[in-house]
Amino acid sequence: MKHLHSTLAVILLLALVISIVITAVNYFKANPYNRKIALIGLISAHLQLIVGLVIYFVSPLGIQSFSGENMSNSLSRLYFLEHPLMMLIGIVLVTIGYSKAKRATEDYAANRTVFIMYTISLIIFLSRIPWGTWSILV
Repeated sequence: MKHLHSTLAVILLLALVISIVITAVNYFKANPYNRKIALIGLISAHLQLIVGLVIYFVSPLGIQSFSGENMSNSLSRLYFLEHPLMMLIGIVLVTIGYSKAKRATEDYAANRTVFIMYTISLIIFLSRIPWGTWSILV
């Protein structure tokens, strides 16, 4: 499961980068909004969320780790609190960005919304990936 989660993380990061780049080009060149491109980022984020939640509730580093001792250990705190919380916030931002863009009446506003929200989400994701123990790299 952990390897699947890591593989899906690569797919999510690539999907977000592709969505951000294409939406930025559309935004700056005043091209029409491409909802299918934004949908790729949304679907990959939600798929990653489902796998992450399964791991979180099954893994000993997940919800069973809440204790004062684990809060003082930075690696344990990263796994059971910081990583899941920040990933959840990032996925919520992707969802909000996609939903607001879908309701936008102008292509300009839709492109801007996806560009901003997906970029913030990507920064959040990159800040809390456990790079040292990521199974893709190890």
